[in-house]
Amino acid sequence: MVASNDNGGAIALPAGGNRLMITVAVMLSAIMVLLDMTIANVSLPHMMGALGVTSEQVTWVLTSYSMAEAICIPLASYLSLKFGVRRLLLVSVAGFIATSALCGQADTLTEMIVFRIMQGAFGASVIPLSQSIMVQIYPPEERGKAMALFSVGVLLGPILGPTVGGVITENMDWRWIFYVNVPVGILCLTLLAVFVRLDGRGKHSVDWPLVFGMAIGIGLLQMVLERGNQDNWFASNTILFAFIIAVIAWAFFLIRSFRTKGDIAPMWLLKDRNLLLSCIVMTGFSMGMFGITQLQPMMLEQLLGYPVDTTGFVMAPRGLASAIVLLSISRFIDRLDPRKLIVIGLLLNGIGSFFMMRYSLDIDIYWVLLPSIIQGAGMGLVFAPLSQLAYATLAPNQAVGGAVVFNLCRTLGGSFGISIVNTYFSQIQQKEWHALGGGLTPDNPLVQQFAASQGKGVTDPSFIATLTDMLHQQSTLLAFVYTFGFIMVSYFVLIPLLALFKRPEKKKAATKSA
Repeated sequence: MVASNDNGGAIALPAGGNRLMITVAVMLSAIMVLLDMTIANVSLPHMMGALGVTSEQVTWVLTSYSMAEAICIPLASYLSLKFGVRRLLLVSVAGFIATSALCGQADTLTEMIVFRIMQGAFGASVIPLSQSIMVQIYPPEERGKAMALFSVGVLLGPILGPTVGGVITENMDWRWIFYVNVPVGILCLTLLAVFVRLDGRGKHSVDWPLVFGMAIGIGLLQMVLERGNQDNWFASNTILFAFIIAVIAWAFFLIRSFRTKGDIAPMWLLKDRNLLLSCIVMTGFSMGMFGITQLQPMMLEQLLGYPVDTTGFVMAPRGLASAIVLLSISRFIDRLDPRKLIVIGLLLNGIGSFFMMRYSLDIDIYWVLLPSIIQGAGMGLVFAPLSQLAYATLAPNQAVGGAVVFNLCRTLGGSFGISIVNTYFSQIQQKEWHALGGGLTPDNPLVQQFAASQGKGVTDPSFIATLTDMLHQQSTLLAFVYTFGFIMVSYFVLIPLLALFKRPEKKKAATKSA
């Protein structure tokens, strides 16, 4: 089968059965890699004892993976031209399997960090390559359907990570959060080897100054975002120095990419209006999405006393709602205006965040699930149409480069989101602590009345401890509520950008049997 591309040329499309198997193969591979972004989060306390490290040191298990992934994603476009899409994808998945097994075997923090860096480096190419394959094997008139199917994996992976990690950690051993990748990876590798036949090799060149600028800029920015709040931001000379170098390296990296129009990290593709706007919206949307998924487990465990595995299960409906919505609209998404779907999706995410602003210490599990399901439905309506618009005006031979830039923005947006909401949360918590605590003086009649109702004096140590616990609970709850409100606003401010997108004219697909 052949179909006309956006430039009037012809591209080969696999037969229906092969296309289905390719879709399954790349989606399964993407889910496996994306799960590892969050699957280790709930296992960190267990790793601390096994590796003999502090809570501060063990966070490098997460930081090292995200830094390596962010640095190596932009290399996917160059590597696919040099080695071919199929070969690069097979090597990436095979390397991911091997390094996952090594992570499970690690006995020291140094070993774990080295293996996690390798794991992130191998896994980095899987997402942009998988997305670009979906763009290439589906004709233009079915591209929305392709992005809807692919988005199921992209959204399910990070959201279900804590659920899977919690179940494995509670019932087996934390090392199995890495070992589980071995059988799943072997299945992915087999499917990819049998069904994927895309080559994609072409002219390529290495711009080493750009590579070094990119690696330094992305790596240091990722470190600043991951460690900034923990190290009190610019009060730390290390964070300040890293941020200054990152800004300089990013400026060099962007300017050189636009001048040379090279294959590595093709940021120059952002001259395409749709890709640029898609990256901006994706960055903002990822900030809110990852911010929510970072905060909600903290609230459930710290304030409401949920066990780790229960927290994971409560978080799961968000991803399941996304999958259900995406699968429901996949058949007719290409007949709808993607901009309208994105507006609806952003509104649903904002509405879900508004309901989360109504949280109290007395909410039941259903009040937790309702906003999650609303937001999950909204996520599905944002990600797939946004991906559709991102590639709508790109030439087919720019699919991998576009996927690289788009997924880099998704990755950095998630890091920005986690960093920003954690910082905002900490500041609000401290502010509310002082605001609420300012009135809790011994001469306050309300304090005296409350102490009397407890049968204690205002200077009784046990009463002071009770009052301190209540102050901590209330200030923390207010911090969560105000931060959810901040995220709600971040969704709404993205909506006006949708008017700037250019929707290409629909073309009749010149599809026929070969």
